[in-house]
Amino acid sequence: MTRIDFYILKDANTDLFACRLAEKIYKTGLNLFINTADQQSSQKLDSLLWTFREQSFVPHAILDANTSASDQVLLAHDREPDHNCQVLINLSNQVANYFSRCERVAEVIAISDESKKAGRERFKFYRDRGYQIQTHEI
Repeated sequence: MTRIDFYILKDANTDLFACRLAEKIYKTGLNLFINTADQQSSQKLDSLLWTFREQSFVPHAILDANTSASDQVLLAHDREPDHNCQVLINLSNQVANYFSRCERVAEVIAISDESKKAGRERFKFYRDRGYQIQTHEI
């Protein structure tokens, strides 16, 4: 069964936290898919993944028709992974309809009231379906 982790950010930048988490996952060798809210968010995160830390290196690609399924780190807002998704970082306010194909899901909750409200709805969704949920305050 998919493991669900909620990361509740107290004052951290959501995109910056997602980059740090992506780097950690990448270094373990796991396949990662990052689900963003929209195209602008995908492009912003794409740029940030190259520059968020001077010593970091997280090779990645935005998923589109030309993207290789062998890429270890993919991100998109309107597509789902067509390969083994070991870890999903969800930056959208909606549950990704393919989440159960992943071994782990990281739900990132920002400090805003809108993000918290949407996060509570996703928490309830997973809980009501019997998924094990862990919460981490960052």
